[in-house]
Amino acid sequence: MSFFISEALAEAPAAVAAGAGQSPGLEGLIMPIGLVVILYFFMIRPQMKRQKEHKALVNDLAKGDEVQTEGGMMGRITEMGDNFIKVEIADNVEIKLRRQAVASVMPKGTLKSM
Repeated sequence: MSFFISEALAEAPAAVAAGAGQSPGLEGLIMPIGLVVILYFFMIRPQMKRQKEHKALVNDLAKGDEVQTEGGMMGRITEMGDNFIKVEIADNVEIKLRRQAVASVMPKGTLKSM
């Protein structure tokens, strides 16, 4: 009386002989191929789209834009370089950041309303 272990049953010799000559074929590949396709459409493709949008945002930055960084700081761009920008976060307070640290460009007047 075993509740957790199932008993092993021997197959009939005719069934073993009939199935011995067949190979799995494409049926064995359907599941892995389906999982790769699902992974691509639900994970890889959206991530590539977000990267492309962020790259366009970073390339379109201009002096005077009001931006929010990845860390949540908000300010106005005062100077721009190839890899770095200077952001004024308060009167006479500027910080130097990498261009890629900008998360979003805020609408004009956002800093005045705060």
